[in-house]
Amino acid sequence: MTQAANTLQFYNTETKRKEPFTSIEPGHVRMYTCGPTVYDFAHIGNYRAYVFEDVLRRYLHYRGYRVTQVMNLTDVEDKIIRRAQEKGITIFEHTVPFIEAFFEDLDTLNIEQAEHYPRATDYIPQMLEIIRTLREKDYTYERDGSIYYRIAKFQSYGRLSGIRPDEVKSGARIDSDEYEKDDARDFVLWKGRKENEHFWESEFGPGRPGWHIECSAMSKEFLGDHFDIHTGGEDNIFPHHENEIAQSEAASGVKFVNYWLHCRHLLVDGEKMAKSKGNFFTLRDLIQRGHHPSAIRYFLVASHYRSPLNLSEEALKASHAAWTRIMDFHTRIVEIIQRKVDAPRVEALDAEWKKFVTQFETHMDDDLDTPRALASLFDFIKESNKILDANPIAQSQAKQLLDTLKRVDTVIGVIKEEEALLDEEIEQLIQLRQDARKQKKFALADKIRDELANQGIILEDTRDGVRWKRR
Repeated sequence: MTQAANTLQFYNTETKRKEPFTSIEPGHVRMYTCGPTVYDFAHIGNYRAYVFEDVLRRYLHYRGYRVTQVMNLTDVEDKIIRRAQEKGITIFEHTVPFIEAFFEDLDTLNIEQAEHYPRATDYIPQMLEIIRTLREKDYTYERDGSIYYRIAKFQSYGRLSGIRPDEVKSGARIDSDEYEKDDARDFVLWKGRKENEHFWESEFGPGRPGWHIECSAMSKEFLGDHFDIHTGGEDNIFPHHENEIAQSEAASGVKFVNYWLHCRHLLVDGEKMAKSKGNFFTLRDLIQRGHHPSAIRYFLVASHYRSPLNLSEEALKASHAAWTRIMDFHTRIVEIIQRKVDAPRVEALDAEWKKFVTQFETHMDDDLDTPRALASLFDFIKESNKILDANPIAQSQAKQLLDTLKRVDTVIGVIKEEEALLDEEIEQLIQLRQDARKQKKFALADKIRDELANQGIILEDTRDGVRWKRR
């Protein structure tokens, strides 16, 4: 672990304050992430949470931790069953295409793979085992073939979401998986079989699990009864995460999670996303509108995860411009390295990158303050460009600059390797164009320029030769 790792702190939803981060096992972080309910394509608001969790994972790696991350796939739930019934297919036939699409989207947004992606339907025995334990401890009761959790018995119910004990409707029940704070009632652990619904046999009778027990079972299976970090969107705080705490701690008798981190909603033109409002967008929708995946990722990274984020065309265009500045700087450094210039070391440039790295780590240590971390990156780019405009630098110093940029991008994740690999091909085409111009083959030179333009590459003639950037 790096020396400054003990300065890392996160805002803990449970305690409502920033706390220094200490892992249970030194050097190893165990983290559970609430993944998608695969009844449809994940929307761009979902990916705000997944990108935040990716930045968290990446920064823990940057700070020297080994990370074991579990992201569940909810493949049995009220909405899934309803959609499958509407189509006249099984829940498995309905969910598989959306699971495949989800993994494609993760790759598109350069989100690192978690260690485990358990599907709820593969862990029914583990769910039943927890329900059995809760029944033995008198935390459950049965009504009409369903098993409910008795929330009045769990004395600290509400500590995550802020619900007071007197707000809990003792003895009242709710079967829906999702509901509001003012409807805090005994929630269902095992739903008795209904006509035309998929079901599993159990000692409690035929039925299926409630949503909340799924995550308790899967986190226990891979991370144990007590682990470091649990993340999700703010809409997961209640009832889902509150109920996870209640059933997990009642069953195990130990603290469930040390740090709860939640991401705020993504708004669209100032309003909550909804299909009925016509402002519901998937990642694929935005890409079809011409937005580059890396610029979309930059948009999602650039705002602090605990601040609301507003999606608009203007915001996406601004993010594209900011991402392009990073890519242009990356390209400039690569070009300097390729020229292999023999020049004296520029001490001012060394001072800039060292200052930047310190600032970047300071801001990221402070509850993943990405806006300030990125501001320090752009200050670094601005000052470095000034120095590069005035001074030739040696290849070795340019490589240090590139290494610094790449190291930071292991956290931010907006310079995709595939694009970096294309740099050499672009340089080759530019050289062919230059050769054609020297040989007065202007039609060929124009054709190469047009081909590059069609692929979003803009050429600039400078005193140092031809430079290029992505549009």
